[in-house]
Amino acid sequence: MNPKSYHTVFPASLVIVMVAFLSIIFLANASSVCAAGGKKGPQATAKVTAVDYTEAQIKQLQSSLNFSETQVILWNNLTQVMRENAKVMDALTKDRAENIKTMNAVEHMKMHSQTTEAHLEQLKKLIPPFEALYASMSDEQKKNTDTVFRTGKHEKKKTK
Repeated sequence: MNPKSYHTVFPASLVIVMVAFLSIIFLANASSVCAAGGKKGPQATAKVTAVDYTEAQIKQLQSSLNFSETQVILWNNLTQVMRENAKVMDALTKDRAENIKTMNAVEHMKMHSQTTEAHLEQLKKLIPPFEALYASMSDEQKKNTDTVFRTGKHEKKKTK
């Protein structure tokens, strides 16, 4: 292989490997959400919608983060965006499921791109209400929230 062809083949191969890697990560995440029902075999793809998953996350976060009365309004603003985002993801998932058998490889990649762009748009919508809520938190609440986001571990509210 001459040096000029190496300079062309290596970047192209790297792009292909990265796309394959990102696709595997995306599919693994999508599969884990769908398989969250804990069933084995063909039933493992029990349809856990993004809306259902989001509702579970909202309940779990609400039980682990102690909100004051004034923070409830900010929390509600955040959960409204979370719910809207979940509806968008469910629509994309439904569209993908309806068309996946007829998609060619290029259309499949475009669908992944569309989903990734939707995730980015959703994060951009989610950040302002989350920032407002986070700014209103006490240092203890921030520490707990940081732990939840860093580790994914939720603690139950401590009753007084």
